[in-house]
Amino acid sequence: MQTPHFLTASRLSAVAMALACCVPMAMAQTGSTKSSKAKEPVTLNFVNAEIEAVARTVATLSGHNVVVDPRVKGSMTLSSTVAVPPAQALRLFAAQLRTQGFALVESAGLYTVVPEAEAKLQSSAVSAGAVPASSGQIVTQIFKLNHENANNLVPVLRPLISPNNTINVNPGTNALVITDYSDNLQRLARIIAALDMANATGVEIIRLKHGIAVDLAPMLQRLIDSGAAAGAPAATGQTDNGFKTTVLAETRTNSLIVRAANPARLALTRALADQLDQPNATGAGAASGNIHVVYLKNADATKLAVTLRAALTAQGHNATASTPGQTPNPTPNAPGAASASASAQPSTGGQIQADPATNALIITAPEPQYRQLRSVIDMLDQRRAQVFVESLIAEVSADKAAEFGVQWMSGTGTGGNLVGLLGTNFGSKTGDTSNLLALGASAAAGTFTAPSGLNVALGGKRNGALALGALARFLQSNGDANVLSTPNLLTLDNEEAKIVIGQNVPFVTGSYAAAAAGTTNPFTTIERKDVGLTLRVKPQISESGTIKMQVYQEVSNVDAKSVGSKDGLITNKRSIETNVLVDDGSIIVLGGLLQDDTSTSQEKVPGLGDLPLFGNLFKSEARSRKKTNLMVFLRPVVVRDGAATEALSMGRYEQMRQNQQGFQPTATEVLPLPGSAVMPPMAAPAPRQP
Repeated sequence: MQTPHFLTASRLSAVAMALACCVPMAMAQTGSTKSSKAKEPVTLNFVNAEIEAVARTVATLSGHNVVVDPRVKGSMTLSSTVAVPPAQALRLFAAQLRTQGFALVESAGLYTVVPEAEAKLQSSAVSAGAVPASSGQIVTQIFKLNHENANNLVPVLRPLISPNNTINVNPGTNALVITDYSDNLQRLARIIAALDMANATGVEIIRLKHGIAVDLAPMLQRLIDSGAAAGAPAATGQTDNGFKTTVLAETRTNSLIVRAANPARLALTRALADQLDQPNATGAGAASGNIHVVYLKNADATKLAVTLRAALTAQGHNATASTPGQTPNPTPNAPGAASASASAQPSTGGQIQADPATNALIITAPEPQYRQLRSVIDMLDQRRAQVFVESLIAEVSADKAAEFGVQWMSGTGTGGNLVGLLGTNFGSKTGDTSNLLALGASAAAGTFTAPSGLNVALGGKRNGALALGALARFLQSNGDANVLSTPNLLTLDNEEAKIVIGQNVPFVTGSYAAAAAGTTNPFTTIERKDVGLTLRVKPQISESGTIKMQVYQEVSNVDAKSVGSKDGLITNKRSIETNVLVDDGSIIVLGGLLQDDTSTSQEKVPGLGDLPLFGNLFKSEARSRKKTNLMVFLRPVVVRDGAATEALSMGRYEQMRQNQQGFQPTATEVLPLPGSAVMPPMAAPAPRQP
């Protein structure tokens, strides 16, 4: 058996000499290796020793690097009654530091002695699973809760954590993030495991006899959420903090579906439902008990009243046809008294009347028939889905043209007389002023304008006017265009929507002049038409998720060449009218145009224009090519609830706001302009009331 080493320091003035002696005693053994010495137990006996000196000794014994923060000052007393391994000596050192307001933090194999308040900022050990074994150090542990609400455990656990350490809640994952000593985290883990228990009941179904499930469900939910029945007895240890009691209406069986936080809440919900599920106070036979008002949430009362009256009329006809030979005697409450005419006013007459002001139905029917109608109304009064339609019109066009021609004329003459002897004159079509004679005439009139391109000319003055003798013309032009339009629409299912983006252009339809009292009054009649981009769409969502759409899309513009023409304006128009079937979120091509126009024209002197190289002096050529690629795409997206609509709108809002922020003018010293207008940031939506 090996004899343990003793580390002593009886007086503060002898600490340095004692530590200097302790290190050789702990490290030196005749015939033993260094690795075996590190495992030998040691006995600690420090009295009023400097913390930095004790840290150096413990580091030497344990084989770890220990760094002392300069803010750590003071002395400590550390002793062990029995011999302990070097690793245990390091834990004893950490425990003693904890009592003095310091902490030992390990990071990448390096141990640092810091004030306890700084330890949570330097700790690198993070665990999200099992709590690590006790090491006397500060670590960060993430506890993920399965049943209990994390916010409910903070008041319970906060007093059990040292004041310098922290506990935080992550609401998104319902988790607790605790930074504390590892041995305390083990105790907290046992407490959390005991509190994180499932206490909610299963799903219960309450069948109603007299009441309507759709009416009672919101009322019960508000009563329970508001705590109106907080005085109800609850089982010991059961709280309503972990779960929210949920009450849903099932219209087909006229039942309530309840999931309570605990059995006490379930019993309370059952008791409230039994008290509300009572027959009408006026009695089933009373006349006033046959009139019912149903407020609609989504459907249109006027349209729904027509539909229900038609259904009742068909039911009355079927009942009459099933009993031949009997004369029906309709009463004001009988189904046959309703009118199914689509042209009848929906708000008057019959068993079912509509009140457009409140979007409500007034039903005059006995209780059994009212229940039957109410189930139909609940199934029809549903939130309708919406369709967001993105249309994309992409047009890419390229124009290329080239011209080459040589014109010349020679002659003799004196004064204003000129006799042409030989020459060429191309481009003499109507309206073409690029030929030699037309240019000479414009020069004589003082309105000479050289044609486009490179012009090389020879000429002279005749009677003070410019006279051209030869003209060589070279021209090459390229034109590219890329047009992208993305009209968007949001519309209800099976409802047509239309968007027009353009101009209202006047078109002349007639003109005449009225003569009166020797004066002439001209009068012109015009018709205004929309010119621009038009999108009209009517979507219909099927049960399988596909969308059937009636689409009309038009792109039109005024031809620039027709502006100012006596024949009136000319519009270029591209339109598509079709019915398509497309999946939700998919892109479909509606149609398009792929056009490639090539034209070549040549004017030459017969025979001479065909000569190699020399023939270019006797001809003129023009070539052009125009390519147009036009495609129309469509992408519908189904928006089924308010959250999806809000997310879509928020995304578009932020997109426009970022575009505005990206186009801010740059202020200079000469023009210190303020920034342009930017849409305000969207505020968070207020919580919806039940």
